[in-house]
Amino acid sequence: MRATLVRTAVPMLLVLMLGAPSFAGEPSRLQAPSAPTIDGTYKLSSRQLPDGTVLKPPAIMGLLTYTKSHRNFNIVWKDATGKFFSYSLVSTYTLTPTEYRETRLFSILNDQLGGQDIVYDLSGKTQSVPVTIDGRRLQFTLPFDPPAAVFEGNTMTATAEGQFIDVWEKVD
Repeated sequence: MRATLVRTAVPMLLVLMLGAPSFAGEPSRLQAPSAPTIDGTYKLSSRQLPDGTVLKPPAIMGLLTYTKSHRNFNIVWKDATGKFFSYSLVSTYTLTPTEYRETRLFSILNDQLGGQDIVYDLSGKTQSVPVTIDGRRLQFTLPFDPPAAVFEGNTMTATAEGQFIDVWEKVD
């Protein structure tokens, strides 16, 4: 009888000991899903202009990367006359359920379309904006740029009223 007890008790004890982490504290399917994240690399797939024109690469190209603490943004396009517009930004950021805070490390604006000289900004300026989370949808207005950004699934949509709607697809 004792041998039977050992043969059944030991395997049950092992199941309880080894299986316990999935029920007590380790991430599992029993826990609520995590908050939406913006981490990743996004490639610009299209820009819609106010007149309905849709630009796609190679007419316009962009890449945006969010790590856990940094943002790297680059965009470029050329008009019919061959003049360029490009903008690059590197910053640090923090994201909470209520606030997006960004500190610009540097930016470079090349606006040949507007006839402007290249502008370098190393100001280190910090700005904060409110964040709205609705399920898996996260939204805020970028602090140094005009668009409102909506992150949902593998897509980020940037909308600058009266100027453009950009669709960015997550590639990594």
